[in-house]
Amino acid sequence: MNAEGALAFVRNHGVVLVSARGRVPRLTEAIAGKPVKGSWWAHPMSRQIYSILQVVTDSPDVLVCRLVDGKVTLVHRRLWPAVVRCAHRFSPRQIARVREEHTPSGRHETSEVPYPEWVSAEVKEAARRITEEDALRSLGMAGTA
Repeated sequence: MNAEGALAFVRNHGVVLVSARGRVPRLTEAIAGKPVKGSWWAHPMSRQIYSILQVVTDSPDVLVCRLVDGKVTLVHRRLWPAVVRCAHRFSPRQIARVREEHTPSGRHETSEVPYPEWVSAEVKEAARRITEEDALRSLGMAGTA
């Protein structure tokens, strides 16, 4: 899978995990084309996986957050109104925009943009036009407390 395919995977599924196990698909496994045992960093395709993940997480159509079980989650733009509509159901940490970077020195740094600072007026308006139940359903969370 290339970067275009990975972006399509996120768009089609709406909510995916980067690599953690959870109730939604994992992008690293989709890129590798099979289950990844252990850390994807040790996988023979790790450089390709990393390169593709960089493109996906840099996309303006992808929200990187910790929505699913506190793990790094990718949410496609089409579901941002659903996230906003259901924001009261999540902790602030789950719906903050996360940016992970490797510095020139090789250090790994994470920064966050708190919710709702990352939310545009257009997304807020779209959130007002949907019901909470529809939002939950679109996020794959219908019937949850």
